[in-house]
Amino acid sequence: MWWLLLIMCLQLILDCMQQALNMHCAYDFTAGWAGDMHPPSRKDFVSLTLTGQGSGNYNNSKQWRRQSCWRKWKRLSRLQRNLILFTVALMLLCGIATYPSVTEHFRGLTVVAKEEGDHALKPVVHEVQPELDKLNRPLVPESPSEKQKRAAHKRGPPGLQNRLQKKGNVSDTQVEKVEGEKPLVNWHVAMIDQATERGTAKEAANKVDVPEVEQEGHSHKEPEVDRLEAVRDAFRHAWKGYKEFAWGKDELRPMSKSYGEWFGLGLTLIDALDTMWILNLKKEFEEAKTWVSTELSFNKNVDVNLFESTIRILGGLLSTYHLTGDTLFLDKAKDLGRRLMPAFNTPSKIPYSDVNIGKGTAHPPRWTSDSTVAEVTSIQLEFRELSRLTQDTRYQAAVDEVMQKVHKLEGKQDGLVPMFINTNSGQFTHLGMFTLGARADSYYEYLLKQWIQGGKKETALLEDYLQALEGVKKNLLKKSSPNRLTFVGELSHGRFSPKMDHLVCFLPGTLALGAHHGLPADHMELAKQLMETCYQMYAQMETGLSPEIVHFNMHEGSIGDVDVKLADRHNLLRPETVESLFYLYRFTKDRKYRDWGWEILQNFNKYTKVSTGGYTSINNVRDPEYPSPRDKMESFFLGETLKYLYLLFSDDPELLSLDKYVFNTEAHPLPIWPTAQ
Repeated sequence: MWWLLLIMCLQLILDCMQQALNMHCAYDFTAGWAGDMHPPSRKDFVSLTLTGQGSGNYNNSKQWRRQSCWRKWKRLSRLQRNLILFTVALMLLCGIATYPSVTEHFRGLTVVAKEEGDHALKPVVHEVQPELDKLNRPLVPESPSEKQKRAAHKRGPPGLQNRLQKKGNVSDTQVEKVEGEKPLVNWHVAMIDQATERGTAKEAANKVDVPEVEQEGHSHKEPEVDRLEAVRDAFRHAWKGYKEFAWGKDELRPMSKSYGEWFGLGLTLIDALDTMWILNLKKEFEEAKTWVSTELSFNKNVDVNLFESTIRILGGLLSTYHLTGDTLFLDKAKDLGRRLMPAFNTPSKIPYSDVNIGKGTAHPPRWTSDSTVAEVTSIQLEFRELSRLTQDTRYQAAVDEVMQKVHKLEGKQDGLVPMFINTNSGQFTHLGMFTLGARADSYYEYLLKQWIQGGKKETALLEDYLQALEGVKKNLLKKSSPNRLTFVGELSHGRFSPKMDHLVCFLPGTLALGAHHGLPADHMELAKQLMETCYQMYAQMETGLSPEIVHFNMHEGSIGDVDVKLADRHNLLRPETVESLFYLYRFTKDRKYRDWGWEILQNFNKYTKVSTGGYTSINNVRDPEYPSPRDKMESFFLGETLKYLYLLFSDDPELLSLDKYVFNTEAHPLPIWPTAQ
């Protein structure tokens, strides 16, 4: 009713104006303005009398003049007009600003009074809702009116919607009805979906049993949550978006309901093949298999990145072959492996970064003749396995020669390698820069995993791995302030930087894997310390999701351990932390690692899930109201992140036993070779 108050105030102002005009501002032709400081010296006047027929006579009486509001307004001074306009505008703004809170207050009083009255009449009834998303998803969307009531007091999707509307990024909230599902609220960003299916009886051991909640003398149990089924639901939701908007394409763009192409080879579909098999999603797997059989062709005039196509496509096809026994996938792997071999035709035998799989040519990037060390030393597991399966030794010979050259190269520091290597000279470049993050990370991972894959016979690989770990401890391992978190920084020409990529969070899992296979026990202790740090990179962010890069504080008296620069606040749905959580849980059985993974999955659902299907990377993990979606779902979200979460929550130690399989850097399991080989 604020507008009625405003009208009454305006009427009061006009009445005051009229009284003031009647008393002080009445105009008289004989005297000018009654309040003039200098009245005219003459009192002459001219009187005109107009007569005629028709409409009547001109009436110059004071009674008529008093009835003209506009005439009164025009007679006011500029100052008086401005004061009145300012007062009206101020009242209007106050009315608009206070309206929601005033109505909320009165409605709140009504609701409280009603609840108190109802409480006096009815006993307390505790209803237990069986929906899975009560614990692992945002709350069921309310009607628009209910959301408006709670907007000022609730974090999450409603606040995000308000922020988006301010920025002009979305239209009004729309309620969508998806066939076979419950109604969804379309936030046009990462948000709300309903879980649709329940888990199976044999997975009951992994359900979360929430403690009893006591309330006013009563107690009840919240429903158990099947974490394995929650991962399946997440996969189904991501697959739904991919199937509807990006089928057969490389990557889904869930916000715009479109797709992006990198190689034009169905990257997401192939990366997710073994995940679907492991999660027992038979329908989705058969759909994907049909596409591989009928649509996938490598006879294309297209440049592909040797490293990315090896770990995602070749690795995905090989692992799916081993899991299913279907030779369709092995045949495709053979075809791709043969087409990638021209990359090794370089003067140094260090492979080029790019290959045209249709023309059979290869070249370095346009801007340099260098390849990154991680690229050329993280393709070995896949090519070695291809040789074992095909009995064609040239694949393993090519990648083994790369490792042998890197083993002998100068430019290392205590086993740490620079980030770049030249394909012409075969020498390290950009000397003096050492990191376990981007461009070098998986070199260290593949040293250990090749040793495991080959039956622990290749001692040169193990020696390089152990020496590198000593180099990490000596040069890169530090403690933060105030909580003394152990982290791995970077070294640039002797100068230490407390910068740590999220990619480095592969290291706790790799350390734990090495300890499991007989390496020193202190590797496991370091793995636990780094695992805590990687978890804190999530827990200390407002969204509960880790940024791409963090900087650790080392000065005494620091308020927080972690700083995040504005350009580093994005989250790409990366798997490294949940990968390490999987290894740590498998070897320690400490349930906290499962709980940490569960928190991460819930936050992915809360801040990156897109209602129409799929998940999106985000730009700002420090802003829960508007995390700024990037409109891209990387293929590794299905190929790695969800797969490792599922394995983390599984109670079956024989599901991809770590004594029988070794995972490539894209989470594709390959068999450990028989000891006799």
